[in-house]
Amino acid sequence: MYCRLFPLPDRKQIMNGVVVQVSVSPGGIPKRPVSKAFISRSGIEGDEVAHPTIHGGPRQAVLLLSEEAIEELKEQGYPVYPGALGENLTTRGIDRRLLRCGQRLHVGDAILELTRPRRPCKALTVYGEDIQKAIFDEQVRAGNPVSLKWGLSGFYASVVQPGRVSEGCPIALLDQLV
Repeated sequence: MYCRLFPLPDRKQIMNGVVVQVSVSPGGIPKRPVSKAFISRSGIEGDEVAHPTIHGGPRQAVLLLSEEAIEELKEQGYPVYPGALGENLTTRGIDRRLLRCGQRLHVGDAILELTRPRRPCKALTVYGEDIQKAIFDEQVRAGNPVSLKWGLSGFYASVVQPGRVSEGCPIALLDQLV
C-alpha cells in the first residue's frame, strides 16, 4: 500500500479530538473498556492479540477508530459499538477522511504515528457477513483517501513515545512526516 502517493490535507483542516474509550482484550473481539492504560512501544498494556502473525507488532501497536465511523456503520444496520471492531482507542472529533499514514498524533501522554489503514479480518463477520466490504475496498487497500470507505476500518499506529492514555484525553495532530 502506498499512502504517500496522495496529497495530505491542510493541517488547519484537522480538528483536535478526544479519546472516547480505551479498550483491551485477552485476544480477539470485542475489546472491553478500561478507564486508563499505558501505551508501550508494543501496544496498550493489558491488551493481547489472538493472531500475532496478523495483528500487533511495532507498526500495528495500536488501532484507532473514530466514534463517527462507528455511528456511520450503525446507520447502515451493523450492531457495532466502541471496542466492537477491535480498536484500542475510540476517538471523537478527528475526521477519518483527513487522516494519512505518517501523521503523528499526541494522544494523552503518548505520541502515535499512523502507519496504515486496518485491513478487516474474518472475525468481524459476527457483525454482518458483508461488513468487510462496508469498511474497506480496493482504493483503501491502495492507500487512496478518495475512497468513501477511507478510515471506516480504522488506522494502525506505531508508538513514537510511550505514555498514559485515558478516556477524555485530548488528541492533537503534531505533524505530518510525509
